[in-house]
Amino acid sequence: MTVVALTAFIEIQTASGGEPASFVGLNGKNLGFNKFQNGKHEGIGDYRFLSFIYQGAAMNRSGDNLEASIILANNPLSMSYVKEFVEKKYYIKVETFLLDENFDKDASLKNGGRLTSEYWLAAGMGYDPQTIELALSSAIDAVGANAPQQTLTKGRCSRLPLTGQIQNL
Repeated sequence: MTVVALTAFIEIQTASGGEPASFVGLNGKNLGFNKFQNGKHEGIGDYRFLSFIYQGAAMNRSGDNLEASIILANNPLSMSYVKEFVEKKYYIKVETFLLDENFDKDASLKNGGRLTSEYWLAAGMGYDPQTIELALSSAIDAVGANAPQQTLTKGRCSRLPLTGQIQNL
């Protein structure tokens, strides 16, 4: 039997690309981790386990922006992290990997098994008694048709999506 393990690795970054400072969570404990994965309970490298579902990029109803979300269980730890991410407007790098049967990055595959790599902005959150949803938005928001034509660069726009399509109409 073949086991196929898809795992999302998320890394939280400040607008300048640095590591966020630690903070005091809702339960009064100091929280300072910025790398998480959802594939292996013991952790993979310096990525700690966090139970979440990554719902990848989808075009919104009007077709002018890409959105994604991370769904977590509603508990004080998850709520603390999500609240901090949204309040500080952190960037979230999401990489999806195909792992081997030992839940390690498969070095025999191209790019070490990496399927996608995306940068998002923590744009908002919503919650109910069971789940918390972290809404992610693309770094480039929609602009009107009369916007001046310029080259999009990292210096002008901060993080740019790596796997999306940008079209000039």
